[in-house]
Amino acid sequence: MTYVVTEACIKCKYTDCVEVCPVDCFYEGENMLVIHPDECIDCGVCEPECPPEAIIPDTDDGAERWLSMNLEYSEAWPNITRQKDAPADADKFDGVAGKFEKFFSAEPGTGD
Repeated sequence: MTYVVTEACIKCKYTDCVEVCPVDCFYEGENMLVIHPDECIDCGVCEPECPPEAIIPDTDDGAERWLSMNLEYSEAWPNITRQKDAPADADKFDGVAGKFEKFFSAEPGTGD
């Protein structure tokens, strides 16, 4: 098992999860984070730290799509190991449905 980041992270991109990750398996895109599934040690400490509840175990229903997406982008985006400020409008996007289709960006973030 591993944990994956879902579309709830898009445009919210809180990094509370990054701060508690003991193995630094988060990677940063322009407007979301992903977890490298081969680096995740399944400890689960990140899941309760995510304000929009965007992190789920890969055993949850519907997680398959997010597992492959997390793997793909974790190999393309820079590693992030420190907490950053969330985007100024993050709260506005918390809970918005269909964010992947509307707002996803494949562009990399800045990393650390």
